Amino acid sequence: MDTKKLLTELIKIKSIEKASANYAIEYCYNYLLENGLSSKIIENNGYKSLICEIGSGEKKIILNGHLDVVEADKEQFEPYEYNGRIYGRGSADMKGAVAAMIDTMIEIKDMNLPCNVQLQLVSDEETGGENCSKYLAENGYRGDFVICGEPTNLGIGIQAKGILQIDITVQGKSAHSSRPWEGENAILKACDIFNAIKKLPFTTQKSEFYEGPSINLSKIEGGNIYNKVPDLCKIGIDIRFLPGQNPEKILSQIESVAGKNVKIHSYGDAVVTKPDDEYVKKLKSIISNHVNTTVKIFGQHGSADTKFFSKYNIPAVEFGPIGANWHGKDEYVEIESINTYKKILKDFIFSIK
Repeated sequence: MDTKKLLTELIKIKSIEKASANYAIEYCYNYLLENGLSSKIIENNGYKSLICEIGSGEKKIILNGHLDVVEADKEQFEPYEYNGRIYGRGSADMKGAVAAMIDTMIEIKDMNLPCNVQLQLVSDEETGGENCSKYLAENGYRGDFVICGEPTNLGIGIQAKGILQIDITVQGKSAHSSRPWEGENAILKACDIFNAIKKLPFTTQKSEFYEGPSINLSKIEGGNIYNKVPDLCKIGIDIRFLPGQNPEKILSQIESVAGKNVKIHSYGDAVVTKPDDEYVKKLKSIISNHVNTTVKIFGQHGSADTKFFSKYNIPAVEFGPIGANWHGKDEYVEIESINTYKKILKDFIFSIK
């Protein structure tokens, strides 16, 4: 299969919003059909996912990839090849892996597979994955092991921090700004609360893959005129907690310094795949047969669709080709790594017993 050509065609699709991401799903549906593989499209809240299955057996391996990308300049949707790399928005994150997964399915479709392989292509990972991968996992599209083709430079991202995004409303007392001591500045109180949160016990915890959770003051809204002490401030905080940490306990600690005016904006489970999982060890061994460097096993700071499968105690990992600058300018994927990635996927599938 000409995986490179498929990748360039996918990059040309400006899949930054629902309609164009859905078009990318339909493009892949037709591509699979033209190459002898039937699939089905599932729609949820207007977002489309593609499911394609081959093989049979007791074990099921899921290859999960997203076709939506973050916004970029027009020229980034005009892919080009230079020095062994393909440049363009989504080349690394993660249309390179998607193209490799699709062509791997086509190449092995008529072989005597030892297991069932399910390809899942989704259209909303970059905006949270609630309508596609989460929906699929909730409705039984699960397996024994999940590979999400996020860019990992042929390493294995076995864990990921959970997400706890909160809004805190802080009350103060208004006064004339010429006499601020007569009021209670809600903005300053909010800053004090944020600084107190950064010193709570959950912030000091560490794990094998992380030095600690991530805490970011993402939003602040307060005050409306210069000559008044603000009596109300709202802040938004993004917390990425460690696998194994209890989000309810984290929230309780936050309320101990912020009071009860704390609301959850968004929540996402951590990914807790173990380094000694049999599938992880098998994948690591197979990667070692194809690369000349030590295979890195690590934890991701960000979130991916792996979290929706980990919730059901399914080992799920991020594993993708070599590339760089995803979500930035000059995003690229190395062509040879895509070919290597396909070989690894194929060897891994045939190693399942």
